[in-house]
Amino acid sequence: MKTNLTLIGMPGAGKSTIGIILAKNLSLGFIDTDVLIQINRQKSLQQILDESDHLHLRAIEEEEILKLNVSRHVIATGGSAAYSDKAMLHLQRISTIIFLEVSFGEIERRIRNFATRGIAKAKNQTFRELFDERQALYNRYAELTVHCDGLDQDAIALHIAQSVSHSLHS
Repeated sequence: MKTNLTLIGMPGAGKSTIGIILAKNLSLGFIDTDVLIQINRQKSLQQILDESDHLHLRAIEEEEILKLNVSRHVIATGGSAAYSDKAMLHLQRISTIIFLEVSFGEIERRIRNFATRGIAKAKNQTFRELFDERQALYNRYAELTVHCDGLDQDAIALHIAQSVSHSLHS
């Protein structure tokens, strides 16, 4: 039985904030895989990118996700988790995967620190290209898609809780 919820989506979609609210509302633990990476590597995501490249950061992210062995948690992934089939299949085994879908315009409005946020993308890739590429991956793995534009974080968390509460308690 799947006792975890995993949030996937673009940087700026609200995975961490909504994840914390959701965990609190459902009396679950909370894990942010970006924070796990930073704790275990003793570096920010941006430092890792500056010292190597986006593929190295994605490999580290996959490694951290594959180590997850938890129950009754909300897991907020990094935006690039969906590039790893292995990581996503592991998450599918242990959790219900929820795609926080936010329009490109809304993501652009929310994120001001593209250059320093630690976003795992190719050097010459535009943010729009990255957005388009990732939407297909998120849709491939999502078991539930929540359209987040125009909703506040509490409303999104409530919607998710109502949508999944039967599967967590069955």
